[in-house]
Amino acid sequence: MENNNEQEGQIQIELPEDVAQGTYSNLAIIAHSSSEFVIDFVRILPGLPKAKVKSRIILTPEHAKRLLFALNENINRYEAQYGQVSADNSPGFLPPINGSIGEA
Repeated sequence: MENNNEQEGQIQIELPEDVAQGTYSNLAIIAHSSSEFVIDFVRILPGLPKAKVKSRIILTPEHAKRLLFALNENINRYEAQYGQVSADNSPGFLPPINGSIGEA
């Protein structure tokens, strides 16, 4: 017999405790090919010469666009509740990144 959630097309999502704690990142490096987007989440600390990628997410172009829409919707909701988020394009202490890679 099928589970009611499966009959309704719902997916049960499990969030393990170690993942639920999250990983802090203050830089995202985004690259893409014809078939995928790669987002590397990095933690950079002032005064330290090295930074490590803390997490890498690989998405299809379709899922990357859905992520873009979801982030935009959530930022709009956040700003409606808490006020405008200030974000300039200056990288501060971050090193410049060249090539077909973007940063956020």
